[in-house]
Amino acid sequence: MKIIDWYILKRYLVTFTVMIIMFIPIGIIIDVSEKINRMIEHKVALKDVAVYYGGFTVYFANLLFPIFLFLSIIWFTSKLANNTEIIAILSSGISFTRFLRPYLIGASIISFVVLVMGFFILPKASEKYWNFRYTYLTKNKENVENTDIFKQLSKDEYIYLANFNVLSKTGFDFVYEKFKDNKLVYKITANRMKYNERTKDYTLFGYIKRNVGKHDDTFEKYEQKVVKYNIEPNDLTPTIYVGETMDVFELYNFIEREKSRGNSKVDVYLVVLYKRFSNPISAFILTIIAVSVSAMKRRGGMGINLAIGICIAFAFIFFDKIFVNLAEKSSIPPLVAVWLPNVLFGILAYYLLKNAKR
Repeated sequence: MKIIDWYILKRYLVTFTVMIIMFIPIGIIIDVSEKINRMIEHKVALKDVAVYYGGFTVYFANLLFPIFLFLSIIWFTSKLANNTEIIAILSSGISFTRFLRPYLIGASIISFVVLVMGFFILPKASEKYWNFRYTYLTKNKENVENTDIFKQLSKDEYIYLANFNVLSKTGFDFVYEKFKDNKLVYKITANRMKYNERTKDYTLFGYIKRNVGKHDDTFEKYEQKVVKYNIEPNDLTPTIYVGETMDVFELYNFIEREKSRGNSKVDVYLVVLYKRFSNPISAFILTIIAVSVSAMKRRGGMGINLAIGICIAFAFIFFDKIFVNLAEKSSIPPLVAVWLPNVLFGILAYYLLKNAKR
């Protein structure tokens, strides 16, 4: 790499880092101002608050990194253009494609960081973030409970729960049915079900087992009975909460298991999985768009470039959220919905780059 490459790459990475360091504290301050009353009301320990905002920082940075990246590139590239540094570089015989190389190297570094974060760091941060919100900040009870849960454990085993609480890991109105050759063998009901963290099993309260016989049925009743089922609390919690708290390998295995059980909400998990791969690619697309928009010296100066950049960045996030919601709530395939914004803005990047070369 030449001196000019190091110069641009350094500006790329430093400006992006400074942009994040500047905006994340602002996000934390706004979040604190909105939630301080509920924190005081629940007498939240400072340790728990620190853990929450550690998760919040990673979650917030991952959510808005396209805007941070886009604005940081436009900021320092516009300064290069206004100082006629880009004109000097291109006048020396360097092509625009060659000028773009350090930007693409910077995008590769950012993409790798985002990929690693999405695979391993973000799930842990999301778990801390969502656990705190469900414990102290959620007003609506429906947000911490999954209702009307029906799961197929195997070919012949089914369970039903009226609701399951994320925080207490307790379910109500439990029903388990065992079939053989499409005939009911026995049925278990319980008023309440509690997951035991240490032993990885469940305690059923008000346990009743009905054994179906040829002529007469027999019953077993216990005030409480410990049982083990091939199901974990993650399988019973709200869908988006589960998907965001698993690393990529756990999420893939979880999706395969839910497919075999006929879960109708698999598309929600697939969206989370595909986003882990599509987000890093967006760094390249946004980098090319940002450089193409800001490399030209304009009459309005940096302000015009920033205005254009903000519009494009928010348009990207808007389309991204719209297509994700469509994938979760309609028949659009999750793979298409997740990658379509990248494809559309990739076409825009190609068009802008072609014009920038001219």
